[in-house]
Amino acid sequence: MPTLIDAADKLRKALRPLRFPEPVSYTYNPLDYAWKRHCDYLERFGQGRKRVLLLGMNPGPYGMAQTGVPFGEIPAVRDWMGISGPVGKPDPEHPKRPITGFACERSEVSGRRLWGLFAEKFPKAEDFFADHFVANFCPLVWMKDTGANLTPDKIPAESIAPVNEACQAHLAAVIRLLQPAFLIGVGAYAEKQLAAAAQSIGHSATLGRILHPSPASPAANRDWPGTATAQLQDLGIWNP
Repeated sequence: MPTLIDAADKLRKALRPLRFPEPVSYTYNPLDYAWKRHCDYLERFGQGRKRVLLLGMNPGPYGMAQTGVPFGEIPAVRDWMGISGPVGKPDPEHPKRPITGFACERSEVSGRRLWGLFAEKFPKAEDFFADHFVANFCPLVWMKDTGANLTPDKIPAESIAPVNEACQAHLAAVIRLLQPAFLIGVGAYAEKQLAAAAQSIGHSATLGRILHPSPASPAANRDWPGTATAQLQDLGIWNP
């Protein structure tokens, strides 16, 4: 029986040979240099079926890029999930975007908000992951030569096409394994990817989304936890 680790291993191998033109100068893949920590997350929390699959877009510089865990705000991963340990280095590494793993002192605001909400409702991580799981659509981090982050929509279409193909295949595998009743995008981009993956394998589930917790979103800076909670209640995932 295949596992989430098998699916992730297939994805990282599919992405390894890909190269990206300007404006991309550096590409990080935490499924390579933070593979052991990613496996810790999948082994500990990705077993069995899940009622709810939540999907993000791609790693943030101080979250999954450092820890190998989606939305991987370090205190949440280390203290709530109980995951820590050595993390390697990407090659090449941008001098302005070093990977220091669990020694990183910067906060991943999106991850702090997301995992903070879940930890408040579920003080024990095991209780949350009993029927929820959080994944990212794409594990890659792209940067300009300045170190500025590049989101997938800024990558040239012909270069992002093989990434999307590999990530869609991986997402379909995750849905097959977890058999979720709810597919929830953290933002509109992720919701769109979930819809495509579910359709490709004929998986019927309630599709929806919650507001992305990014500090770049004015709406997310106005009581994101309250907004996301109301959205999850409206979808029938959480009780009012």
